[in-house]
Amino acid sequence: MKRPRRVALAGIVVALALGALVPRLLSTEGATGPAPAPPPPRVETLTLAPRTLVERLATTGTVRANEEIEIVSEIAGKVAGVHFREGHLVAEGALLVKIDDTQLTAERDRAVHRSTLAERSEARQTRLLDEGLVSQEEYDFALNELNVLRAELALAEARLLKAEIRAPFGGIIGLRDVSPGSYLTPQTRIATLQDVEPVKVDFSIPEKYVGQLDVGAQISFRTRGSEEAHVGTIHAIEPRVDLQTRSLIVRATSPNPDRQLVPGSFADVEVVVRRIEGALAVPSRAVVPELGGKKVFVFEDGRAEARAVETGMRTGDEVEVVRGLDADEEVIVSGIEKLRPGLEVRRAEEGP
Repeated sequence: MKRPRRVALAGIVVALALGALVPRLLSTEGATGPAPAPPPPRVETLTLAPRTLVERLATTGTVRANEEIEIVSEIAGKVAGVHFREGHLVAEGALLVKIDDTQLTAERDRAVHRSTLAERSEARQTRLLDEGLVSQEEYDFALNELNVLRAELALAEARLLKAEIRAPFGGIIGLRDVSPGSYLTPQTRIATLQDVEPVKVDFSIPEKYVGQLDVGAQISFRTRGSEEAHVGTIHAIEPRVDLQTRSLIVRATSPNPDRQLVPGSFADVEVVVRRIEGALAVPSRAVVPELGGKKVFVFEDGRAEARAVETGMRTGDEVEVVRGLDADEEVIVSGIEKLRPGLEVRRAEEGP
């Protein structure tokens, strides 16, 4: 009975050994060598070509009228008539308000009469002086009297002219604050007058751009609530930097033939502060900062090669390369973080 039991035990041991050996044999079956290497990574490249690089500055500004005043009277008096329509165009020299000039007219007429009498007196004194019947002193007194009365007449006529308030320039007149019968003083505002063809656009720029803007340069801007782009031309630059904001004010003018631009509007302004012709630029993501400088990877004979570069102007998502690269070189612009010098790579557009 012991022999059959030993045979059965030996069979179990053999079966267990075969069970452990079969998986190893299966795993090595058909293996003829080492596993194949992974394919080279695919990268996107950009061929460098000289082009114009423009640096733009975005800032904010305010639309202003070309000319703007508050219309007031130079003399006090009662309003005899209002001769303009609110919100309408008025021509230069147009009569806006007439002040009651009854008293001023009377003063002018009195000055005319007195001046006429003085002229006759001076003429008589001239004849008498020629005949030796009066002294030079008497004649000088008559002449002086005439000159004083002529000056009083000119003053009366000037006051009379001020009774008519006229537009100093053509433009749009605003809402009036007076009515016929109102009593005006030099402190009473009658209305506003604005010339809005063209308009001015005032905006500020940081002091680091001093010297980079010139009179005659172009700007573009949009007003809030409108998507229409407008253009303007810089015509004046404040000659000093504001000590509080460390910026300076720039003024541009813009055509406004349809009067859509309203003074006081907020403007989003874009201005070109620098333009470089024949520049080489790469996407910002292609530049790798490193200790002591920067580098980019170029595609060369199927491999990624590192190039130390010196950068210049930055515009949005691009960087100017001023040293280290030449035109027609292929710069790698994707997968930068996985590259190392000499690594074999393939262009993304190449086939398998």
